Amino acid sequence: MQIAFHIGANCTDEDRILKSLLKNVGSLSDVGIKVPGPGKYRRIIRETIQNLNGMPPAANTRGILLDAILDDADSDRVVLSNTNFICIANRIFDDGVFYQQAESKIHALHQLFPEDEIELFLAIRNPATFLPVAFAESKSLSTDDYLKGVHPTQIRWSDLVRRIQANFPMTKLTVWCNEDTPLIWAEILRAIAGIGPDQKIIGGFDLLASIMSTEGMNRFLNYMRTHPPKTEMQKQRVIGAFLDKYAVEDKIEETVEWPGMTDAMVDELSEIYENDMAFIEQLPGIHFIAP
Repeated sequence: MQIAFHIGANCTDEDRILKSLLKNVGSLSDVGIKVPGPGKYRRIIRETIQNLNGMPPAANTRGILLDAILDDADSDRVVLSNTNFICIANRIFDDGVFYQQAESKIHALHQLFPEDEIELFLAIRNPATFLPVAFAESKSLSTDDYLKGVHPTQIRWSDLVRRIQANFPMTKLTVWCNEDTPLIWAEILRAIAGIGPDQKIIGGFDLLASIMSTEGMNRFLNYMRTHPPKTEMQKQRVIGAFLDKYAVEDKIEETVEWPGMTDAMVDELSEIYENDMAFIEQLPGIHFIAP
């Protein structure tokens, strides 16, 4: 079986991907793809990994888990999503390492499903906006306590990506930038579901609707009906044009609240992030979704 697991990162999704995919349960099930609700797997997978504590699972663990997740239904592919899978927000910098728990959690996932083809899906985010929201979610007492010796300018998503590649070379990894999601939303949904561009999907404009005015969204949908784009690139250009005119400012502007975070530091972190993103995009073996 193929197991597609959207593993994060923290503070990039708020379950929007899962909510959109759940709208397609019927049509996806018809082609052998199951999208169970989060209550079917998040707790049981987390607790099973915690109880194993690094030890190999019993031989029947896979079957027990899949029976619980899929209700004994047959499936070729199952889609799971948990942006806290690697860790909760307050443990992102454990031992002074960015996502220090990634290897152990992914290794445990492979132990639980040794017979299956696991695919991982990861959204990354500009540290200038990622850090403030992750810190707020962590309830840490101070930024120093939260970062555990890591300076914001040292954060590299590419380090995490390369560690995953090095330790799990046969595991397909798909990466995209959280900032690009309004333009590539339908492509992300199709990649995680494992379906092609010709299969219709409900919810391909869900994220767009959340950041665009009602008037703009109505105009956009009317335009798409009367002028259907022939390629993904054409569709993204249309989305970009409507966002430029009808995006709701307070839905797309991100306020950075971080002690000592000056405009100069935001610019520096953004430049580092853009270079890091470009580096990840050219890594062999990475499926990078970009506009």
